[in-house]
Amino acid sequence: MSVIRFVGQTSREAMRQVRESLGDDALILANRHTEQGVEILAMADDAVEGMTASPAPHAPTPALASASAPEPSSSPAPAPPDASPAASPALPAGEAAVDGQALHTMSEQLLREMQDMRTLLAREKTRHAPSRDGRTRLKRLLREAGFGEALADDLLAALPAELDDAEGSAQDDERPLAWLQRRLASRLAVLEEEDAFFAPPGILSLVGPTGVGKTTTTAKLAARFVQRHGADQVALITTDSFRIGAHEQLRIYAEILGIPMHALAPDHSIDSLAPLLRGRRWVIIDTVGMSQRDRRIIEQIAQLQGGRVRVRMVLLLNAASQPETLEEVATRYRQAAHAAGATLDDCLLTKQDEAGRLAPALETILRHGLRLAFVSHGQRVPEDLSLADPRALAIQALATRAPLALDEAPAAPPPRAMTGDLLGQGRRLSSALSGLRRGLAGFTDLEAAWDLTALPEELQAPRLDALLERAVERQARVATVWAPRRPVSGRDWAMPDLGLDAQGHWLALPDLQHRQGAGQLNRLARAEATQGVRVHLLPGLPDAETWQWLTEGEAIWSSQVRAGQRVRHGSERHALSELAALASPVTQIDARLAGRPCRVVLSRLGVTAAPNRARDAGEETTLAAWFAELRDPESGKPQGRRYWLTTCDHPEDAVPLLLSHLQAEGITRQTKRTEERLAALLPAQARPELRLLLAAGLAAQASHLDHADDEAGRDLRAELLGLVGGRRRRRDAALLEALLSLFSARDAMRQLGAASREELA
Repeated sequence: MSVIRFVGQTSREAMRQVRESLGDDALILANRHTEQGVEILAMADDAVEGMTASPAPHAPTPALASASAPEPSSSPAPAPPDASPAASPALPAGEAAVDGQALHTMSEQLLREMQDMRTLLAREKTRHAPSRDGRTRLKRLLREAGFGEALADDLLAALPAELDDAEGSAQDDERPLAWLQRRLASRLAVLEEEDAFFAPPGILSLVGPTGVGKTTTTAKLAARFVQRHGADQVALITTDSFRIGAHEQLRIYAEILGIPMHALAPDHSIDSLAPLLRGRRWVIIDTVGMSQRDRRIIEQIAQLQGGRVRVRMVLLLNAASQPETLEEVATRYRQAAHAAGATLDDCLLTKQDEAGRLAPALETILRHGLRLAFVSHGQRVPEDLSLADPRALAIQALATRAPLALDEAPAAPPPRAMTGDLLGQGRRLSSALSGLRRGLAGFTDLEAAWDLTALPEELQAPRLDALLERAVERQARVATVWAPRRPVSGRDWAMPDLGLDAQGHWLALPDLQHRQGAGQLNRLARAEATQGVRVHLLPGLPDAETWQWLTEGEAIWSSQVRAGQRVRHGSERHALSELAALASPVTQIDARLAGRPCRVVLSRLGVTAAPNRARDAGEETTLAAWFAELRDPESGKPQGRRYWLTTCDHPEDAVPLLLSHLQAEGITRQTKRTEERLAALLPAQARPELRLLLAAGLAAQASHLDHADDEAGRDLRAELLGLVGGRRRRRDAALLEALLSLFSARDAMRQLGAASREELA
C-alpha cells in the first residue's frame, strides 16, 4: 500500500495535486494544516482494492503503524527459530518486534473498514446530490412538505418540459417552485368573494368533530354578518347540550353582538324555532361536536335537514390535526350528509396558526373536492378570520418542510388504485376545464356550440344563430384575418374568417363565410359597422373598390402576397423577390410555425403599389414591403420565405400583424384535421356548418395556447399537454388532441351523471 503525501498552499491546490497524481477515485486518509499549508495523505483506489483482494505481509507505512502498533514491552521479544537475518532484521534497542501475522490481519481489517466507509460516503453523496431531474426534485419537495405521493404525481402531471429539464441550481429552482405554487393554488377551490357567502339568506350550520373551533367560528361569522347587515338580521342557534357551559359561551358572544340565541333540543327539528326566527335573514347553527366515529353524526345531520328549510352546512377542519384524522373526518361527515340526503361541499380551515404543516389539510380538501371558504388563524373575534387565499396557502404549505428518511420507499398504492387514478384523472379534467374558462376569452361560447350538436337537427340552426349574435355582442374584436374566398384544398368548404381581440388573442368563434354577404367591400364594411373591426389581414391585395375604401377610411391593413407580386421601387416595377436583397434588416423573432420553433428574420423596404388591375402610376399608394426569411433556430437551415404589403411602417405596429398571418397558416391546416376528427366524434345529426365552426374555433384556441408566453398561458398549456403526453408529438397537434379529449370526456361525465340521476329516480 503506497501512501503519498501532498502539500499545497490551499486545500483546493492540494486536492488538485491528488487528482493529477492518483485520479478522481483516490482515497483520502488524512488531512491537516501545517506551516507549509494543507497536507493530505492519500492512496490510489486500485491499490486499496488489490491489497484487500490478495494482501501480502509487509511492514506498515509510518502513518498506519503509528495508529495500529502495540505498546512497546520492557524487553525485546525472541525471534522465531526459523527466522533469518534477511527475513527478520534486528530491531533497534528499546523497540518491540511486531508480529507479522497480527499486523497483516490488522491491516486487512483496516482496509476493509476504509473501503466500507468509502462506499457509504459515495452512497450518501449520491443521495444528497441535487437531482438534475426537475420532476424528481419537485416531487421530493412535495413529499417533504407533507403531500402524499399520489397527489404529488397528479400535480406534476402538467409539469412543463422546460422545467423538467432544469439543471437544479438555486436559480433554476425558483421557476419550478413558483410554477408549483401556482399549480397547487389553481387546484384549490375557494370562495371568490366574501359577499357571496353572506349575501344569500338562509340557515348555515357548522359541523365538525370536538375541539375544532365551531363556537368561536360561529361568533366570528356572526360578527361579520352584523357588520354588513345589522344585528336585527341574524340569530344564533346551538344544539350543544352536552358540554358544560357551552350555552353560556355562545350566549356571551350573542350578548356582545346584540343578537338573540336559541337552543335546539335533540328531538326537535329546526321548524320548532320558526316563530322565534321570524324576520331574521341569516341564522347560524353551532352544532354539538362529535367524533367522526360517532354513529350519531347521521342523526344530527338528519335533524338539521328535517325541516322545511334546507340548511347549508360547512365542515370545519382542524389544520393542526394529523393527516389520517383529517381524512377520516372529511370522509365520515360527507358520508353522513349523503346518508341524510344532504350535501357537504364547503369547508372552513381552523387553527392555521397552530399547524406545523399545512399540506395534510390542503390535500384533504383537494382529495374530497371541497370548496374552502375561510381560514381561521386565532381566537380574536372577528379579526382572526380571513377569506381563503389559495396562493398564500400554497406558499405556506410548500415552505414548511421536513426532510425525508434517506431510504424512504414510495408509499404503497391504495387498495383501490384504479378508482383513485380515475378520480385523479377526473380532477385533472375539471381543473383543465376551469382553467380554459378563466384563461380563454369566449371559451364558454365554444362549449355552448359543442352542446348544440346533441340537439335535434331542426333546432341547431336557430340556436346557432342566437349563439353567434350573443358572441358578437360580447366579443371585443379589433382585427379579422380574412380567409381566401375559395374552398380549402381537398375540401368542399371554405376556411372561416378568424377574429383577434385587443391583446392579439384568437377569438373562440370564427365567422363562417357562407353566412356573410357577397363582395369584399361589403364584408369589410359590415365587420367595421357591427364589430368595430379596424384592422384587416387580407389573403391578397384588395380589389380597387376596397382599396379606395381602406385608403379613405385610413384603416390598417396588410396583405400576404406572392414572391412575384410586382410593386414600384424607384422608377421601375419589380417582383418582390427581386427586391429582397435591397430591403433593410429590421429584427428577428423566435416564433412557432406548424407547431415547431421557427426564427423569423424580417426586413423592410418602402414601395408603392396599386390594385392588380390598375396600371396608372397615379393610383398607387405608398406601402411597406416586408420580407421574412424563416429558419430553423438550431441549425439555421432555411424553412421558407414570406412577403407582405402593409400600411404599417413601424416594426411595433407591423410585426404583430405579420406573426398573425403566420399563425393563421397553421390554424388552417389544423382546421382540416379537426374537421375530419369531429365527423367521427360528434353525433350524426350535427350540422356541417356547426362542425366547421367547432373545428376552426378549437384550432384557433390550440394555436393561442401554443404561442402563449405569459405565465397563465404556459401553465394552462402544460396542464393540457399533461393530459395526452404531448411531448412526444408536435405541440400544436398535441394541444388540439387534448382539447378534443377534454370535450369528449366532458360529454361522457355528463352522460354518467344523467344515468346516475335516472337510477336514483
